[in-house]
Amino acid sequence: MTDRTCDRALHLDRETREDGRRRLLLIREQVEGILRMLDDESVYWADVLEQVKAVGRALDDVGDLVLGTHLRDHVVTAHQRGDAGRVAEELMGVLKYR
Repeated sequence: MTDRTCDRALHLDRETREDGRRRLLLIREQVEGILRMLDDESVYWADVLEQVKAVGRALDDVGDLVLGTHLRDHVVTAHQRGDAGRVAEELMGVLKYR
């Protein structure tokens, strides 16, 4: 593993990692529920859209969890490490997807 890869690795404490995993498992169950809804012709279309939107919000929450951890544990120490410019560029690149 290169130093750059190590710097960019996902560093999450055990509690945060487990929280993210738990949330993603719940999202998987929600998606499976939506798939079942699509197979049921009696399901109201608005209910499907509501569930799709809920999954999107839940995924955003997981993204916020990862981003928040990165900000607290990596970005705030960038100046001390001497890589603030690189970290700022990386963060700006990622934020366009948020």
